Amino acid sequence: MLFDSSLRKELARSFGATLVVLVTVVMTMILIRTLGQASRGNVSPSDVMLVMGYTVLGQLPTILCLSLFVATIGSLSRMYRDSEMVIWFSSGRGLASLLPALLRFAWPAMLGVAVLSLLAWPWANRQVQELRTQYEQRGDVDRIAPGEFQESASGKRVFFIDKNSPEPNTASNVFIAANEHDTQAVTSALSARIEMRGADRFALLSNGQRLETSTGKPEIKLSEFKLYGTRVGSAKAGLGDDGAAKTRSTRELLAQSAPTFQAELAWRVGLPFTAFNLVVLGLGLASVNPRASRSGNLLFALFAFVVYYNFMTLGQSWVESGRFGLLPYVGMLHGGVLVFALALIGIRHNRWSWTTLWRRRAA
Repeated sequence: MLFDSSLRKELARSFGATLVVLVTVVMTMILIRTLGQASRGNVSPSDVMLVMGYTVLGQLPTILCLSLFVATIGSLSRMYRDSEMVIWFSSGRGLASLLPALLRFAWPAMLGVAVLSLLAWPWANRQVQELRTQYEQRGDVDRIAPGEFQESASGKRVFFIDKNSPEPNTASNVFIAANEHDTQAVTSALSARIEMRGADRFALLSNGQRLETSTGKPEIKLSEFKLYGTRVGSAKAGLGDDGAAKTRSTRELLAQSAPTFQAELAWRVGLPFTAFNLVVLGLGLASVNPRASRSGNLLFALFAFVVYYNFMTLGQSWVESGRFGLLPYVGMLHGGVLVFALALIGIRHNRWSWTTLWRRRAA
């Protein structure tokens, strides 16, 4: 009982500190990336914090897995350096006896990884996709800002207004450059107003002129008008559904047999197995030499995590391309890592080495 409580307290302190640091780093990176997307016009500036929050929520399963791994490695390595493990071993405890205590501490985090990866991950991706789609599909009038050139949603028009009028849906000194059907047109007007006609919105320009040129023809057509109307958008832009696998719920993925959906399901199902395997692997990798560098073992553990994570990404692409099925991929990768971790614990627990095995064989 004393052994379990002391180990859990050590793991809790290390896990909490690691989680705070990793969440802070990830939030900073995502904030910088989201601000870059907002500056390019992919995300609404008013939705930056929402997009960042949803993205961090989607990345929490990976953060929890890494926090568990680092906490296990860091806590056990410190116990080795301070000779606490020697005391526990001399009292009859073997390395394998630490595994139940580690799992009793880690199971709430593993459960959180499973819930986040299966439920929160698609929900967060769907929210981010809806925010981006809603911003990208906003009407041309919504894109116009006084004193700035703004491109339309289709990319075929450029709008400019000098300033807004005190009256709603009106503006002054309007400029529109359009390129449609091999015809380039430049329209300018002293004033404009927006009117709804059915489900469409029209800009009615007053007291202006229009210059048209056709591709491959030298003619230039110049006309003046008192009132000219052009369609600038619909009443309400609907949210698009691009069918991305990341935004589909886990239940929908289970009902689909397409490789793309199976690959996404393999990623979500694999995250809980990853959390479990990293705890077991951390126990096997935590043994250190007290005279060696303190950071060497932790760097090796982080390298192991990077390799494992890259194999998950690579395996997902293999499933998507049809080279592997869902169950063979999960069994080969996560089952193979579990077998390797248990074998490593068995070697450390029984203190096997090449020298002892050679001596037994010679005898």
